[in-house]
Amino acid sequence: MQSKILRISLTAALAGFLFGFDTVVISGANLPIKELWNTSPWFHGTFIMSMALWGTVIGSIFGGIPSNILGRKKTLFWIGVLYTVSAVGSALASGPYIFSFFRFIGGLGVGASSVAAPIYISEISSSENRGRLTAMYQFNIVFGIFIAFISNYLLKGVGGANDWRWMLGVEAIPAAIYTLMVLKIPNSPRWILATKGNIEESLRILRHIGFSEEAAQKEVLEVQQAAGKDPGQVRLFSKTFRKPLTLAFLIAFFNQLSGINFVLYYAPEILERAGLASSESLFNSISIGIINLVFTLVGVRLIDQLGRRQLMLVGSVGYIISLAMVGWCFYSGAGSTLLLVFVLVFIASHAVGQGAVIWVFISEIFPNKVRAYGQSWGTGTHWVFAALITLVTPIFLDAEKGIFGENPWPIFAFFSTMMVLQLLWVVFRMPETKGVSLEELGKRLSGKS
Repeated sequence: MQSKILRISLTAALAGFLFGFDTVVISGANLPIKELWNTSPWFHGTFIMSMALWGTVIGSIFGGIPSNILGRKKTLFWIGVLYTVSAVGSALASGPYIFSFFRFIGGLGVGASSVAAPIYISEISSSENRGRLTAMYQFNIVFGIFIAFISNYLLKGVGGANDWRWMLGVEAIPAAIYTLMVLKIPNSPRWILATKGNIEESLRILRHIGFSEEAAQKEVLEVQQAAGKDPGQVRLFSKTFRKPLTLAFLIAFFNQLSGINFVLYYAPEILERAGLASSESLFNSISIGIINLVFTLVGVRLIDQLGRRQLMLVGSVGYIISLAMVGWCFYSGAGSTLLLVFVLVFIASHAVGQGAVIWVFISEIFPNKVRAYGQSWGTGTHWVFAALITLVTPIFLDAEKGIFGENPWPIFAFFSTMMVLQLLWVVFRMPETKGVSLEELGKRLSGKS
């Protein structure tokens, strides 16, 4: 059973690879496109570079609708189509408006995948391996980011002035392969049972993925019992689901208020402010990618052993220390090497803690009937705050006109303070979800145990 579920989960998790690749691949096209179309800085920032992010916000907020109506599998298939169309359309775009449109299409895929893929994996896995399998989605995001940097490097010089078209278009290859692979995975048995009431089909899927007859019957009975407490349609935004709604909001809120996107997006500039030459800062940005990849793998390996809460505790302490020390390095003018060390500690803390836990945790805490919409709520919160932080960052970071001028130490002090609040939340309010079935979690967190 484990090997078959692993293969199915890996296929679904490849949506995360395309997520990471699509998000970062634009970095190689930034300057060539700016020179080619000669648009204003406002247009370039708001449309060319940020349109995919707006698509991601929309895709995450509304991704629960197709996930619930069409099902997780069909939604994953259409996500693959969106990625493929976006890659080909962006590569062949004849002007900035067409380009922005196709980048928006890719962003819809990114946002929807952050809803559909984690809940699909969580619903086909068991309580013993659910954390590790669902966290593979995050590992694939980080792996996709890493491969995008390498792909851009290898394709530089291949097409002359049209290098950027190859950089963006190459994504169509893994996207098309993923789309075809999704056709071979089964529907979520929990979705089939909770929304369609089809017991025989649910049992058939469970047997197909390796459950014994006894285990399949037990699984179906547990889902039925949980659904029986909520007959008919249920509303997500009701008093019943106040606790999981709050938990999903806070883990997503703290994820972005750690400053992770700020550091990843502006790593070269941050390191240059610390005294590194431009070439050195770009090289050291790659080291950030490697640390992110390695420690995400560590988090994936540990999430079902130590639990979600323990990883969040470790990550929170690492956040507080590393962010405070990065701020101190800027404030005191300490060497760039020391600052880089603490930036890498920050990345490692994120990868082991929030990075490994967030998609798993949100996909676990909502009952079957509202899981898709609950996932949209949590991921939508994540992406809205990501967009807001991306928009306001220049106000604080700009060396000439920024609020803090040349020395951005107050930014890191603020993020460190927010992580103290996260630590308090984890210690006093965050429940442990390791080793508990989705149905039991649904009862506990909606006050129905």
